[in-house]
Amino acid sequence: MIEVRGFAAKSATTPLVPFTFQRRDPGAHDVRIEILYSGVCHSDLHQAKGDWGNSVFPMVPGHEIVGRVVAVGSAVGKLKVGDFAGVGCMVDSCRECDSCKQNLEQYCTTHTSFTYNGTEQDKTTPTQGGYSTEIVVEERFVVKISEKLDLKATAPLLCAGITTYSPLRHWKVGPGQKVGVIGLGGLGHMGVKFAKAMGAHVTMITTSASKGEDAKRLGADAVLLSTDAEAMKAQASSFDFLLNTVPVSHDINPYTSLLKLDGTMVLVGALTPLDGVIGGSLMLPRRTIAGSAIGGMAETQEMMDFCAEHNIVSDIEVVDMSSINETYVRLAKNDVRYRFVIDMATMPA
Repeated sequence: MIEVRGFAAKSATTPLVPFTFQRRDPGAHDVRIEILYSGVCHSDLHQAKGDWGNSVFPMVPGHEIVGRVVAVGSAVGKLKVGDFAGVGCMVDSCRECDSCKQNLEQYCTTHTSFTYNGTEQDKTTPTQGGYSTEIVVEERFVVKISEKLDLKATAPLLCAGITTYSPLRHWKVGPGQKVGVIGLGGLGHMGVKFAKAMGAHVTMITTSASKGEDAKRLGADAVLLSTDAEAMKAQASSFDFLLNTVPVSHDINPYTSLLKLDGTMVLVGALTPLDGVIGGSLMLPRRTIAGSAIGGMAETQEMMDFCAEHNIVSDIEVVDMSSINETYVRLAKNDVRYRFVIDMATMPA
């Protein structure tokens, strides 16, 4: 077994503290990774605080993991010692259900092993995440990261990146389409970058006029204030696709009215109940509301390669491991542009 240092939540009401635990020794198909950077996702905060009612403690959060390969099993083919590698929201799945056979492991119908606050495929051994010095993962669930990319700014791609890339690819966003990204945060800023790189005309839809300039810096062609009733009315029935990144319950009806015939709005942020949907706004003119969750491993590697080709990374602020509790306070206030990343070299001895 490998002794690993990390930071863990011991309960929903106590701060994260240093925590020592063990990882398995690498098997034939495993990759051992020295973690260099770990992104801080808003879901880390929710899980550590028990907001979703499924938290198991002690919990080492973190599912935006970037590091260097330090060992590989005898059967590993796609990675070698010294490569940069990433691990996202899951570390295993059944690999046998219809979803897994289609490389859609995130929709595994048997058991997805989430990177933390989950269990391995034995449904007993707890998984622990990236706020730690090392991780051991089966090679299918590890992606190779190009040396062209800024490594620290690559970490959030493993969650915020693939969460927005996957629906844009699935609904075939591209040139000639008008795309709206709702909400300019950790997810939204990645949605703007990806949609623009895919060739779409991109509009940032926000409640905050102050974010307009930043949205255009990120690549948005236009900004639409959702609080401006006249501006919203003028844009009615004009969008091919809407990426809704709002992370809390909200009224989606004003956004639905923006969709044209056969337009689609995909939800990627809100896990909580939404306000009532007006049926007539979907029937006329045949609009669709859908949801999407991260991406399969093949698509995650595709995203990483796309990012290397187009030089896309997240806008980040690097923080020390010892400041994680203060970072959580700031995260709860949305005081970040647009993702926090922990420099694991600052892990206390």
